[in-house]
Amino acid sequence: MVTLGCCIIYRLGKPISSKQDKSLLHFIAFRTPAIRAQMDSQMYFQFRRSNTTMILPAKDFVLKTLSQDKFQKLVKSRHTYPKWRNLVEKVLARPEVLLTAYEKLSVNSSTKVDDIVARAANDGIDCLWLKNTSRQLKEGSFDVKGCCVEVMPLRRKGEPLVLPNLKLKVVMEAVRMALEAVYEPRFVNFAYGGRVGMGRHTALRYIKNYVANPTWWFTVAFEKEKFNSERVRILASILVKKIEDKLLVDLICSFFQANVLNIEFGGLSLGRGFPQENSLCSIVINIYLDFFDREIENVRRKVDEENLARRHGSKPGDPTSPELLRECVLNDIQMTESMSSLRIWVQKKRVQQNPEGLPVFFYKPIKVYACRYLDEILIASSGSKELTLELKNKVVEFLEGNLKLRVNQSKTAIHNAIEEKIEFLGMELQAVSHSKLFPPMSDKAIRAWKKLIIRRQARAQEKRNAQETIRKRTGMKILSRVLRKLRDGDLRDPQIPIVPHINRNFKVWAQEVVKSFLQSTEDRWSWHRQFTSGRFLTIEAVRDQLPQELLDAYDQFQEKLDKYLNVDIRSSIIETDRRTQPEDKNNAQQTIKDLTKLCIKIHAPIELVRQALRLGGLINSMGRPQPIKLLIPLEDEEIILWYAGLGTRWLNYFCCCHNFKMVKKIVNYHLRFSCILTLAEKHETTKHEAIRHYTKDLKLADMNGLEEIHFPLENKIKMMGDQNLADPKPVDGLLCLTFIRMLSDGVYSRCWAQCCNKTDIVLYRIRLLQIRQNINPCDEKKWVFGLGAIHEALDRKCLPLCAEHSKYLLSGQLTLQDIDYSFISTSYNLALM
Repeated sequence: MVTLGCCIIYRLGKPISSKQDKSLLHFIAFRTPAIRAQMDSQMYFQFRRSNTTMILPAKDFVLKTLSQDKFQKLVKSRHTYPKWRNLVEKVLARPEVLLTAYEKLSVNSSTKVDDIVARAANDGIDCLWLKNTSRQLKEGSFDVKGCCVEVMPLRRKGEPLVLPNLKLKVVMEAVRMALEAVYEPRFVNFAYGGRVGMGRHTALRYIKNYVANPTWWFTVAFEKEKFNSERVRILASILVKKIEDKLLVDLICSFFQANVLNIEFGGLSLGRGFPQENSLCSIVINIYLDFFDREIENVRRKVDEENLARRHGSKPGDPTSPELLRECVLNDIQMTESMSSLRIWVQKKRVQQNPEGLPVFFYKPIKVYACRYLDEILIASSGSKELTLELKNKVVEFLEGNLKLRVNQSKTAIHNAIEEKIEFLGMELQAVSHSKLFPPMSDKAIRAWKKLIIRRQARAQEKRNAQETIRKRTGMKILSRVLRKLRDGDLRDPQIPIVPHINRNFKVWAQEVVKSFLQSTEDRWSWHRQFTSGRFLTIEAVRDQLPQELLDAYDQFQEKLDKYLNVDIRSSIIETDRRTQPEDKNNAQQTIKDLTKLCIKIHAPIELVRQALRLGGLINSMGRPQPIKLLIPLEDEEIILWYAGLGTRWLNYFCCCHNFKMVKKIVNYHLRFSCILTLAEKHETTKHEAIRHYTKDLKLADMNGLEEIHFPLENKIKMMGDQNLADPKPVDGLLCLTFIRMLSDGVYSRCWAQCCNKTDIVLYRIRLLQIRQNINPCDEKKWVFGLGAIHEALDRKCLPLCAEHSKYLLSGQLTLQDIDYSFISTSYNLALM
């Protein structure tokens, strides 16, 4: 008799009949060596060749997570040209894939497999759940609605928010991983958002580096509308073209039917870490708009082909042939007497023939550029306004006709890239000349630059003099040593390697002397004057009486002298002065760039940032910092962490802007002093006493007495710049909510952060900005343009977190999207009001 949860009587020597007996025998033989030793080889190989599988108990079920490469190979194994087949049955339903998805959702720092399995078991992701979920996914009976949590708002007319629990998040993350493995290689290079290494900063850097000479551009603005059933059918038809798996398509459609997959085009909730979105939204949007990206790519390719045909299509003798065009242009330039010499030189340089034979001055190919971040689309053109208008009409017609998206015609307007600014990704874009983006140095900066060069030259001369002194001193020591050895007769001893050492040193010194001599202008001029003084062999009467071989040797010697030693000191001094004057060297290049190139200027909307600060209560109507009284119930460390997270997010988000200095000033002054005033208001003291206690760096002492600094330092802020290519979260997720610390943790027993099971918790009450200010985020007159808003259903809800994750949430490292809402209780939250 063997006990495995239930008792089954099995006698050895009996034939293997049922599948249950096979699975049981497989388990017994491998787990019990004594029974395996009594089995004959025929019986062992009989159950070893069987294809039956058995779900073992949790203590014997060993799971391992998959690496990225192994998961990619697993997905590629299901590819049969031209489609992927049976992804749910062969990939998503595997327990190790679900465990890997759980690991990606984990917000803890531990990466050991044993810890992941233990945490998963504590969160209900045990072997029994993996077995049941795997079976339900294969059968298509996975209950999506049963894994959802509906959160009701306080307003009676408010719309409820449907959130997935942790188990549903695991399944959705597994679906996202499979879709990413299938579609990531197919996406175009100008599609950003929801992709690895393709974030906001990468999109803006693409615009700065590759969008050249735009004349007209426009952004596509969608009407605020949710993803309805018609768009879900279009998405299903797009998926079917590449994936032949009805179970996967039905599973994604069930996410939309349960309202757990919220996609709202034209809204302000995508890519911001809000709880009403999840990681699956980004990849779904990219798949839905990939058809549009392909059409834009085809338009760009056709424009390039037309440019190539226009470039090589003209014949000799035509009015537009390169020969006649170049001749007419050169004649016009020579006949223009009123034109300045610099402009004539610039135009002659630009009219010079390129390798294909077409004048560079007149050949400016028309280019079409596109950049898309999720549902934000920017299209630019270097052609005429008529061409851009025609392109805009085609784009709007395609989006409304093929993808059934409603485009806001009033906001989708064409703008002049040089004269007007355009809003994209929360930044202000404008095409400017090179001198405006990179202005020349001022007179004061030039004088400072000259002084710096003189100091560097003086330091270099001092270094050379010191080396020469050391070299002479070392040489005298070696010489005295050699003379002493010669006097004592010890130099003949082969054990003392003095001669090779002397040869090696003198060889190095000789090379340095020759190099320094050739670089010295005064030495070369002095030697040239000594060698060429007199030159009696240049007199014709003397040359006639000398043999020709001597004259040839003398002439060659004079040529070498003139080549290596003839240096005009005055010209060298002038050249040195030119090197110390960068404005003289770069003026011509600056003028050429101003005439030929337009750069993209990216500015942070400083006025909107100030409006957001005023709306959040950080500054008053006069623009001066003020305290936030709602944060007073928090601890000192929590207040500083909230301000530090706000400032860090703003700095990380706008670090790629050209006016980043203005953002630094706002963070360094407004946020820092608002935090100081809040701490002073909490402790009922003055601002100066708070600065004396916390310092301007807002230092705190921990339990061990060591100082901790959470707010960015002033020197660190000054040194920040565009150095990383990341996808930072906007500041909306922190500015639009505040936390009130509760005195009692109530009935909550564990931390609500994903994959965290700590029981030492702190209870916070969520307060949303739009509810406190009684403002509808859809009202553009009262709400800040471009500022997102968290769903109203989370207002006044309680959030239990451990000490570690509360710091992460307050500092912005953890978002409300990373919270497990499985245990949220609306009635209890309402009772605590």
